[in-house]
Amino acid sequence: MDPTAKKVIAAYLLRRRKRRARRYWVHPVVAARQKHGEYHRLVTELRLHPLPAAIGPAQCLAICLRYLATGDSFATIAFSCRVGHCNVGRVVREVAATIWDVLLPDYMPAPSTEDWRVIANGFGQRWNFPNCVGSVDGKHVVIQAPDTSGSLYFNYKGTYSIVLLAVVDAEYLFRVVDGGGYGRTSDGGSLYASAFGEGLRDGTLGLPEDAIIPGSEHRGRMPFVFVGDEAFPLRRNLMRTFPGPHVPGEQRVYNYRPSRARMAANNATREALRVRARFASYFSEEGAVPWQVRP
Repeated sequence: MDPTAKKVIAAYLLRRRKRRARRYWVHPVVAARQKHGEYHRLVTELRLHPLPAAIGPAQCLAICLRYLATGDSFATIAFSCRVGHCNVGRVVREVAATIWDVLLPDYMPAPSTEDWRVIANGFGQRWNFPNCVGSVDGKHVVIQAPDTSGSLYFNYKGTYSIVLLAVVDAEYLFRVVDGGGYGRTSDGGSLYASAFGEGLRDGTLGLPEDAIIPGSEHRGRMPFVFVGDEAFPLRRNLMRTFPGPHVPGEQRVYNYRPSRARMAANNATREALRVRARFASYFSEEGAVPWQVRP
């Protein structure tokens, strides 16, 4: 054998003899995994301390009512009730929707045809506007701008708001409400996008059939109408005032009546224009009252 090869083999064997002996077969840190390991400790703690019970119905109602009554932030209510702030948001949405669905049929049912007749009688007696079944108006409710909402809720007043659309009767009672419209939307736009506006266009509100106003049989049957301000469109069943600051006498008489009726709630079609003109003639002739202005 070559002397050089012998030297290399001898050096290799000598180095193997000097290799450090293994201290542990299993390292103590690894051996203690069942005592100190994260999995074993976590599972043990979960077994000894199970997850808390779900939030009960009574507490859900209390959380929702507190938010509606005080307007506290979700974080404040979460700390006070010791629940997650995400849970507060979910509870408020679900409970509010449930309250609406359950109480709506009892406290704000959709008016029937007979209900519309009763409302019309009230407007005729109290506000001197026959065949009127409600006053329509919109209200901007100021809110804090939601995150990433852009200009959706920014209104013409320079604030952020949602639109509350309401129909009230002659006794100031709310008969139809629709809330949640974007603040940048006009009252007319909110009406168009609402379920009430859709029913008004489709004729599915259950309004009574056209009726003759007592004392004006020669004018034929007149439709039952809602009254609104200039923000709303003129339709067959939705009356608004004649535009402009200076209008002729008969139109000026008419403008006073819907304006007075609207105190309850504070691209027109040819037929709607005819209906308004007929009401204007009625108020200036057989429907005139002593205290009104003269044409």
